[in-house]
Amino acid sequence: MIRQFPLRLAAARMLAPSVRHLAFERGDGEPFAFIPGQFIQIHFDDADGKPTKRSYSVGTVAAGDATPIDQLEIAVSYVEGGAATQLLGNLEIGASVSASGPYGRFCLMEADTNRRYLLVATGTGVTPYRAMLPLFAKLSRERGCTFALVYGARSEAELLYGDEFEAFAAANPGFSFHPCFSRVPREPARASDRTGRVHVALEALAPDAEGDIAYLCGNPDMVDEAFALLQQAGLPVRHIRREKYVSSR
Repeated sequence: MIRQFPLRLAAARMLAPSVRHLAFERGDGEPFAFIPGQFIQIHFDDADGKPTKRSYSVGTVAAGDATPIDQLEIAVSYVEGGAATQLLGNLEIGASVSASGPYGRFCLMEADTNRRYLLVATGTGVTPYRAMLPLFAKLSRERGCTFALVYGARSEAELLYGDEFEAFAAANPGFSFHPCFSRVPREPARASDRTGRVHVALEALAPDAEGDIAYLCGNPDMVDEAFALLQQAGLPVRHIRREKYVSSR
């Protein structure tokens, strides 16, 4: 039986016109630990009173694997007519929801021996990579790994956590950030910016079958197309790790 626990909203802010960042604390006083890349499920009843749930990657910047955290942070995209949007989009500070988890295996693996990680995301699919930032720094120090994050957004206003990724890239030479703007380029443009979909930047990074492992998270069409591109470059399936985000009403 799935064990649920209460989460109380401690803070909230808008990341983009249709994306809300929510920071929760456990309402039962128990610790919460997760491995960066995992997700939780929020449980609630829909408009018809039917029990339902939605999944959200934990975006808290964690010190390491399975480290207890004070706040559990997620990013919620607004979906017109969506039951979860009605709940989480209007949730007030101090209000509670029921959750379970963590779940999932979209995580960095200790057994990996690759030289570079190619990280690709669209929309809120970038959230798990935010949680992984301390692990990126650790692996850069310990194994000499490099990390390239390719992030697709329609405009700068939809570049979630962009300032954080750019600051991390400035402080960590082993990490590079490649924003891709599919509709409205940033003005003024920055050296790492790309115009077009994520595949433009991904191809420019010249995926290497011998040295790369790729993580793909976000829109299902993007994930499928990037998967095909990486397969054409020779990456084995076991080195292409995927998590698709599907908007649900």
